[in-house]
Amino acid sequence: MAPKTVIRTDLVDAICQKVDISRTEATELVSQVLGEICEALASGETVKLSGFGIFRVRDKAKRVGRNPKTGIEVPIEPRRSITFQASPVLKTHVNRASSPSLGELKDSELRRRRTP
Repeated sequence: MAPKTVIRTDLVDAICQKVDISRTEATELVSQVLGEICEALASGETVKLSGFGIFRVRDKAKRVGRNPKTGIEVPIEPRRSITFQASPVLKTHVNRASSPSLGELKDSELRRRRTP
């Protein structure tokens, strides 16, 4: 069974249920949040969502690539790419969901490290 892809309407539905607002308002809210993130990234800013992760814009220089079939060199123009670094909270949450024993192990390790 293939994993489900969460789409914009899934986010809208979740907001409608949890916040008890209309579907129109939730759609506008999701659009505004995603629009703000897009605008910040387009202007080269880093976007940090606490407890979720960090989106960064990375500038890539012009370079020479190679066609794997023919071996012919092809120039690759400079571009900007987006990277995402998951927060420790998100990583722990994902690991707990896929492997509860691993999550429990991490919790006990964290408690041990915090205790003087």
